[in-house]
Amino acid sequence: MTSPALTATVDLGAIAHNLDVLRTTSNAAVMAVVKADAYGHGAVPVARTALAAGAAELGVAHITEARALRAAGIDAPITAWLHTPAADFEGAVTDHIEIALSSSTQLDAVVAAARATGVAASVTVKVDTGLNRSGVAADEWDDFAVKIAKVHAEGAVTVRAVMCHLARGDEPDHPLNSEQAARLDAAAADLARLGAAPEIIHMANSPAALTRPDLARDMVRPGIALYGRTPVPERGDFGLIPAMTLSAQIALVKRVAAGEGVSYSQTWIAPHDTVVAVIPAGYADGVPRLLSGRLRVRIGDRLFGGVGRICMDQLVVDLGPDAAGVREGDEVELFGTGARGGLTAKDWADAIGTIDYEIVSQIGSRVVRRYVNASPARGDAVADE
Repeated sequence: MTSPALTATVDLGAIAHNLDVLRTTSNAAVMAVVKADAYGHGAVPVARTALAAGAAELGVAHITEARALRAAGIDAPITAWLHTPAADFEGAVTDHIEIALSSSTQLDAVVAAARATGVAASVTVKVDTGLNRSGVAADEWDDFAVKIAKVHAEGAVTVRAVMCHLARGDEPDHPLNSEQAARLDAAAADLARLGAAPEIIHMANSPAALTRPDLARDMVRPGIALYGRTPVPERGDFGLIPAMTLSAQIALVKRVAAGEGVSYSQTWIAPHDTVVAVIPAGYADGVPRLLSGRLRVRIGDRLFGGVGRICMDQLVVDLGPDAAGVREGDEVELFGTGARGGLTAKDWADAIGTIDYEIVSQIGSRVVRRYVNASPARGDAVADE
């Protein structure tokens, strides 16, 4: 059996553990956010694992993501909250996808889809409480609330939930968090007064779920924390376990003479005779080009520095004059849990001024996902993808 050149090993046991941490800490039901292919971890295996571990629902951005989960046989409640005018609302209605609405125009489209299919649409009202992104705007709210209450009474839609996104959730003590909560509560009260009381209120993202249980309401909606990345590093890791380890096999080991340059533009010149390793991972696979000259990788129990420009498909590591006993085919850990001195996705993010959300979600399609620590009792997926 051949081994892939580049592997993202996803620990499903860590996903289940992190779900339990979130549920216990927030003391609320959990909507596991599996958008963007579960932040690069694989939507279907992660969704199945999260549900089996106790998640109440799933959350995605696009209807296409939700329908793909339905096609995989997942029948749990799924909410999709980002739509263009061309979104497949009829498909969402027939697949019993919870549709989050951000405007009267979207409401009209969903009502039309419900009438065309003969199926009542289950909807969530998404309120813009201060993020000023998607969500029903304050100056539209009164008319929207009356309108949705009317079609709710007619049976075209069922108002199941009300939600918002926090603008400063990663700053737990920022007053805007409580202000947004108050605005969402007021919106829910308006809907109740009009006869369309939502069953569920949710707003808490990963940082709020871990640090502000007072914002939990009926359900929390964590994303990055489910994957073991702490959303508020200054408050600690909360016992979360990183779920993804990115590794590769060394493709080539070769000598480079003193004074010779390595990779495009030869930004690194060998200061002495040395040996380098070529690793089949590049920016097409999610290794940021900005890490050029800053990357370190773990081979065995030692760290080695990357040299020269990171390319689309490969990068180069300096092994030193004696090659440190490293051979072609040896495994290289690019990032992982941080155990044994290896780097984490956060280390990559810190080095280039971004967030680890971006690092893990950009791991490309050439990278084979391998699933470990599945529980047969839960029926988790274990096959490589």
